[in-house]
Formats: sequence, C-alpha cells, structure tokens
Amino acid sequence: MRRETSNSNAEPSDRELDLLKVMWQLGEAKVRDIHEAICPDGECAFTTVQTLVRIMFKKGLVTKRSEGRTDYYTPVYTVENATSRFVDKLFDGAVDKFVLSLLSAEDVSMDEMRDLEKMIAKARKAKQKEEDKA
Repeated sequence: MRRETSNSNAEPSDRELDLLKVMWQLGEAKVRDIHEAICPDGECAFTTVQTLVRIMFKKGLVTKRSEGRTDYYTPVYTVENATSRFVDKLFDGAVDKFVLSLLSAEDVSMDEMRDLEKMIAKARKAKQKEEDKA
C-alpha cells in the first residue's frame, strides 16, 4: 500500500468544488464512486471526472492512496477552507459582515436565530477553552 500526497496552496475551480462537495460526503473514494455520485444519470464522462481528480491531486486538494491498480482519493481541502476563501474574497475576511449579509438576505426564522445563538455560544466556549490552555 502506497500513500502519495502533493502539497500546495492552490484553490479549487468551481467544477473542482463540485467534486469536493461529493468527496466530503464520501470520504475516501475511487474515481468511479465520485463519478457515480456526481453524475448518477451519466450526464458527464467518467474520464472527465478522472482527469479533474488527477488535477486536484496535483494541486494538493486531495491525497491519493494506491492499492494494487486502484487509487483512492481523500479530500484535503475542507469545507472550512472553502468558507474562509469565500469570506476573504467577498467580505475581506470580515465574518461579521458575512453573517449580517446572510441574515438580511435570507428569511431566517426565530427558531433558526435561537439555534444560531446556541452555536455561537458553543463556539465561544470552545474558543475560550483553547485560549485558557495556551
């Protein structure tokens, strides 16, 4: 069993992000698994997905583990990486502006607001614990 990786600060293209979304759900997967998930009705060619995954590996967005003649790919680029990139590009890294924009653009219910408040409180406690350990 061989494990290969490529390190880079490359950013995924929109199509690569589509594949990453599938891979985040699948975890480690063969190209065939990714192809079946992203193109269940065969609307895209297997070789197109294969080429994109290979490019993603070269860019360092995924790792590859080979077992015999089968390659398994695992995403390295995370949802958090994508979110951070989005906030940096659109809001110059200002999370508060991003959240305010989201809240004003969406029809957010009171229950959803309470849930968000709970998530923020939980994140605040976790962050405080990190700072207390440091």
